[in-house]
Amino acid sequence: MPERRRARDGRRAVIVGVAESGIAFKADLMPIEMMAQATDRALAECGLRRADVDGLFSANPYYWMPAITLGEYLGIVPRFSDSTTIGGSSFLAHLEHAVLAVEAGYCDVALVAYGSNQSSRRGGLVTLSEWLPGEFFYGPAFPISAYALVAQRHMHEYGTTSEQLAAVAVATRRWAQLNPVALVRDPLTIDDVLASPMISSPLHRHDICLVTDGGGAFVVTTEERARDLETRPVYVLGSAVSHLHRHVSQMPSLTETAATITGSRAFAEAGLAPADVDVVQIYDAFTISVVMSLEDLGFCAKGQGGAFAGVERLGPGGALPTNTSGGGLSYCHPGMLGIFLVIECVRQLRGECGARQVAGARVGLVHGIGGVYSGIATALLGSERP
Repeated sequence: MPERRRARDGRRAVIVGVAESGIAFKADLMPIEMMAQATDRALAECGLRRADVDGLFSANPYYWMPAITLGEYLGIVPRFSDSTTIGGSSFLAHLEHAVLAVEAGYCDVALVAYGSNQSSRRGGLVTLSEWLPGEFFYGPAFPISAYALVAQRHMHEYGTTSEQLAAVAVATRRWAQLNPVALVRDPLTIDDVLASPMISSPLHRHDICLVTDGGGAFVVTTEERARDLETRPVYVLGSAVSHLHRHVSQMPSLTETAATITGSRAFAEAGLAPADVDVVQIYDAFTISVVMSLEDLGFCAKGQGGAFAGVERLGPGGALPTNTSGGGLSYCHPGMLGIFLVIECVRQLRGECGARQVAGARVGLVHGIGGVYSGIATALLGSERP
């Protein structure tokens, strides 16, 4: 098992501030405005200012040079800057890069921020920058049809059912009902999911995430600096990023993702196993994503995800609390969800989630999916120093 990377001069990196902005179906804000609001809220939460920030990280389909645009808007001239884009999991890649930069001394206070007015623009998220070889001529509803293809294959190989996928949506909705800022909190049953319109077989409307506005930010600094701040630090215990393909037509296996790589690396770096995890945040743009990620991350055997991901296990009071904010299915989904998964995990580990708080949560897993199972990133966070 590899030893955790050593920070230079004891500069262990920690997350100290998190915040959202503009979580709504129509926020009447530009993406950069939401990024700025979330930034100021995250900094204020921990007692820092814009002037303290010297590392900037952002991915955003609305801005060609997102970190540069963010720096200009905030009046920040960074020592370190990164706009790595691997889809909705970009912000988990940024978390890993921010930790590396802080621990190596390239910056002292790293800001990761995102904002989108996708809902206000009626779904106008720029996700396609290139031709889809092998897919375009069939007229897919991108990316829904690609995820439906994966779900069909999983059903064919392992007997996964629509009822099992629906259970993921129901479990997530139960968490949303405990979150006062979740955008959809109406009761939901498995029968409701199955009765909702079929969008791309076998995915029903309630198997698919919301389309909303929203922005988020989190701040990474050194453990030493965090001692003088106003929030409890959250430690990054292990992380990994990988990818196997860009287009679903080139996916090596429709039932296995690069989570098999990132999960094993992140767990090894942290010196932990799935049984050690108290709370899980998985990118849930689609119910099938949760099922397959639980398998590939090692929480259950391959092919058993459908049976494993039941309401009683993933929902409130369950043995594996998953997507405790309500996730992309019921809380919000402004185009790229990864940053909101980090925010929720940090709050759970700090014990700040009120009615939805997972008692005694000390270790959290955050798992991001970008594109169609393309850009994959996993991080293990902890409330205590390893």
